[in-house]
Amino acid sequence: MSMTDPLADMFTRIRNGSQARLESVDVPFSKMKQEIAKILKEEGFIKNFKVVSDEDGHQTIKIFLKYDSNRKGVIHIKRVSKPGRRVYVGVDKIHSVMSGLGISILSTPKGILTDKVARKVNVGGELLCYVW
Repeated sequence: MSMTDPLADMFTRIRNGSQARLESVDVPFSKMKQEIAKILKEEGFIKNFKVVSDEDGHQTIKIFLKYDSNRKGVIHIKRVSKPGRRVYVGVDKIHSVMSGLGISILSTPKGILTDKVARKVNVGGELLCYVW
């Protein structure tokens, strides 16, 4: 299967893993996905993540999912910009998600940032996803 949208694949794995109440999900490694995992951890949407290498040297990101007291997944991800339809926003067009309860993740010239950080450093970019 060719991978036209590796990020959508990552989000789907997290979503499915969360619904299946898995302890963790494995995602093929990329720098961008690692940055996104870092943001998800910092913002409290996942427990943790680590980069693991197999014997062939292929890297995978192991993402440890987080659940509430009722074993319900605490993460909801919606892909915004897609390969067929890129979505770019200027700094003045970055809206808050769920009145600030959620975050947007953007790919900017200053790296992968949350909506709050992007506003703070005054950059826009490609709107990758909403997380709440």
